[in-house]
Amino acid sequence: MKSRRIDRGLSLTEVGFGAAQLGNFSRAVSDEDARAAVDAAWDAGIRYFDTAPHYGLGLSERRLGAALRSRDRDTYVLSTKVGRLLEPNPAGANSLDDDGFLVPALTKRVWDFSRDGVLRSIEDSLDRLGLDRIDIAYLHDPDDHWQAASTTGISALIELRDQGVIGAIGAGMNQAAMLAEFIRRCDVDVMMVAGRYTLLDQSAADKLLPLAEERDVALVAAAVYNSGLLSTDRPADGGRFDYREADEQTLARARRIADLCDLHGVTLPAAAIAFPLLQPQVASIVVGMRSAAQVSSTLERYRAQIPAALWQELRDQGVLRA
Repeated sequence: MKSRRIDRGLSLTEVGFGAAQLGNFSRAVSDEDARAAVDAAWDAGIRYFDTAPHYGLGLSERRLGAALRSRDRDTYVLSTKVGRLLEPNPAGANSLDDDGFLVPALTKRVWDFSRDGVLRSIEDSLDRLGLDRIDIAYLHDPDDHWQAASTTGISALIELRDQGVIGAIGAGMNQAAMLAEFIRRCDVDVMMVAGRYTLLDQSAADKLLPLAEERDVALVAAAVYNSGLLSTDRPADGGRFDYREADEQTLARARRIADLCDLHGVTLPAAAIAFPLLQPQVASIVVGMRSAAQVSSTLERYRAQIPAALWQELRDQGVLRA
């Protein structure tokens, strides 16, 4: 497993372990299977692990922390996120979370990018993780909270970074435009861009990539399968793109890419994993993995040899930007 160095003395493995599924995202995962997935990732050489309080109302952080607790803390990088505090929710004792995670709704998410909110979020995450530090902290999905996130939120993270509580800071979002604004206006180190630098959507190339290169800010590419449409060799009817069913035009584009991959002896998922890593500013791709089998298939795709002729043909066909 290769690594790429980012600012603040951190290095990320080219494949990162996305732990949203450990929070029972869309389906339940047992404690044993969650632990086996992390163990398999470790054995495969993955040393970057990403989580968030949002994932399973803290379940992902608890499971990931438990699986990593016996590992040498200096040998891996862990990131989590701020912006959603978990508050007690007595009314949810007999119901499930309504945000896609199959967990009891014993707590509820409360948006908070204030200084106190960020400090409390980090403290709560450290408690759930059971670890002594967080390497990277991202402002999580501040789309509707720009004013607070870009002032009190980022200032609090800078304060914690300066104190050595956090190694590096940034933001993680499903859009590229606001991430570019964070780079333009704030002292950030690494940004997580989800779904906006993939085979189907390269909108991050408009402003985010050039600005990140200019300011020497690393990027982490998440959601490289665009919610699953690029995760199979042949995209099927009803496939999901950006958390909803793909429209006919998007589905046709995905199948066209799959056809071209097939002509070059490459699977669509392998190309989806390889594409963001062609960009030197992308330090890692984060892939969600809920089982040891998914870890194995992800690493098989990562190790696939992708001929340069495929990228050229995708550009010639207008699928990829020049």
